[in-house]
Amino acid sequence: MNRNVGTVDRATRAVLAVAALVWAFVTGATSGLGLVLIVVALVLLGTAAAGFCPLYRVLGISTDSDRRRSAKPVAR
Repeated sequence: MNRNVGTVDRATRAVLAVAALVWAFVTGATSGLGLVLIVVALVLLGTAAAGFCPLYRVLGISTDSDRRRSAKPVAR
């Protein structure tokens, strides 16, 4: 797994995960919406911790500035 999630993206995911968890417990953790929010929060926390997002890989996206800087320039 190559890292494809940058520092700002990781911090944003962590903040959104905490917000989703708070929202889940406010609405009721065992309700349908609460369970969905908990799953979303876990995915966000997992991708933030790992620095890797499978969806970004499929779409060819990278927010990791170190990786973008080391990429070879496109020949013209």
